[in-house]
Amino acid sequence: MIVKYGRGFVKPQETLAEKVDLLESEFLKHPQADCPVTHHFGPGIYIREVRVPAGAYAIGHRQRCEHMNVFLRGRVTVTNDDGSHTELVAPMTFVGNPGRKIGYVHEDMVWQNIYATDETDIETLEAMFLEKSEGWQAAQAAVSALPLLDFAGDRADYSLVLESYGFTEEVARSQSEDVSDQTPFPHGSYCVLVSDSKIEGKGLFATADFSAGQTIAPARIGGKRTPAGRFTNHSKSPNAVMVMRGSDISLVALKPIKGCTGGDLGDEITIDYRAALGLQITPKEGF
Repeated sequence: MIVKYGRGFVKPQETLAEKVDLLESEFLKHPQADCPVTHHFGPGIYIREVRVPAGAYAIGHRQRCEHMNVFLRGRVTVTNDDGSHTELVAPMTFVGNPGRKIGYVHEDMVWQNIYATDETDIETLEAMFLEKSEGWQAAQAAVSALPLLDFAGDRADYSLVLESYGFTEEVARSQSEDVSDQTPFPHGSYCVLVSDSKIEGKGLFATADFSAGQTIAPARIGGKRTPAGRFTNHSKSPNAVMVMRGSDISLVALKPIKGCTGGDLGDEITIDYRAALGLQITPKEGF
């Protein structure tokens, strides 16, 4: 989580790890700073790139294993395991040890964590490489427990979509779960991830800002649905649309879409299934 300001109240006898956990809990009470995340995929490699603005305090999740770090741009003062401080100035490359980093960003920062893996699902990757604190998980659970009334209209409108096109929910779910027409994103860079949705099941979320008209991700390639084609939920007030490009389909922003702030997900990306069905997009599970 990354905040523009924060103050940790810690006791002298606490370990550094305990102090960081307490500081994180305090940070989560404050407004979070923008921190767009880009996910880069190549053969056998995943790069998680985070951008943090100057003037922010940043606390990373615990890294489970050694991995390559590339500090591309900026200047940051980090707290070491013994409580001392080190100023890091980009560019630099080094192998990071397991654990978590905390630092104050003096100049806009671009930081990459590089992992050797063929996995492309972000939730799976985060479970593999990152350990998230109890405090962070509790904060996320509190957000998830908020009422779902704001999305009741979207769910009701989805039922109308199915009815008007002659689908039952069972048929839509069966088609959605058909793995024979699904494919991972191709190698490249993406600012989205799949996570729990307040609309229904899983949804597609922005991890960085998108402007109106900007391509978000490929949705259908060679007749197969990518995660963007599989998990984008329906809304009666969508912020994106499916666009035909030759024989393939792309997901494109209709309006500005907000990305990650601190440790929070960005906006959920949604479409109107009426328009999508016109392009012969199969409804996703539930939506």
